Amino acid sequence: MKNIGFIGLGVMGGSMARHILEAGYTLHVYNRTSEKAKLLVEKGAIWEENVASLAEKCECVITIVGFPRDVEEVYLGAKGLLENAKTGTYLIDMTTSSPDLAVRIHAAAQKKGLKALDAPVSGGDRGAREGTLSIMVGGELEDFEVVRPLFEVMGKNIVYQGAAGSGQHTKMANQIAIASNMIGVCEAVSYAIKAGLDPDKVLESIAQGAAGSWSLSNLAPRMIAGDFNPGFYIKHFIKDMRIALESADRLGLDTPGLEMSLSMYKKLAHEGYEDDGTQALFRFYNEKKK
Repeated sequence: MKNIGFIGLGVMGGSMARHILEAGYTLHVYNRTSEKAKLLVEKGAIWEENVASLAEKCECVITIVGFPRDVEEVYLGAKGLLENAKTGTYLIDMTTSSPDLAVRIHAAAQKKGLKALDAPVSGGDRGAREGTLSIMVGGELEDFEVVRPLFEVMGKNIVYQGAAGSGQHTKMANQIAIASNMIGVCEAVSYAIKAGLDPDKVLESIAQGAAGSWSLSNLAPRMIAGDFNPGFYIKHFIKDMRIALESADRLGLDTPGLEMSLSMYKKLAHEGYEDDGTQALFRFYNEKKK
């Protein structure tokens, strides 16, 4: 594969696309806001005016867009990938989206001679910049093996999870774990501050012990510094938690921790913080509960 398409150049997608370009592939890009493609085009990427134009020129297309409705439009719409990609094209959706939608796209792609994988990621803006994302993949094993070199320029922990939809189900497990953990991280840092401790020193002690987590090591320092810029938007985390809750309900699983976290983040979004990073849950304790 020489020509790679990339759709969705947001907080994470822009960095992921840059790694592909720097690896020597010919990169074709499209984003609803063309300004986000400017730096990549200056580095040699080829701007495409729409999804259809991009699809016609690429042997593989990667997408990472906002919401399931965006995934559905990009893949299943009249001007989308399935209607315009060449037979044999590999289609990789790295958006966190619905497992059921991933299965639908995979089935529709097979009927058209296309190869679809669901491959959501974890690691936030830092993981995207540094090329250290965790990538969880669903689809046909042989298709995964063909595109593995592309995954390897974007991530480090790359795991094939199983049939179509398995990548998205794995990401739901990831988001469920994060949802409750974020509450614990915020409460721990808030407790340290209320107790008159230096929260940075507290992190030195607890981040490497049994309480350690990615959120504690990477997001707690941002909380302490008052940095709520998005590595991952609250509005997108709310979307993920809703998908996870719906999927858990269909599986007959109660998830009270997930429900509590979703409720708290929805309150923050209602207060106007939906474009903050997920670490802004700290506001719930330190601005709303003084």
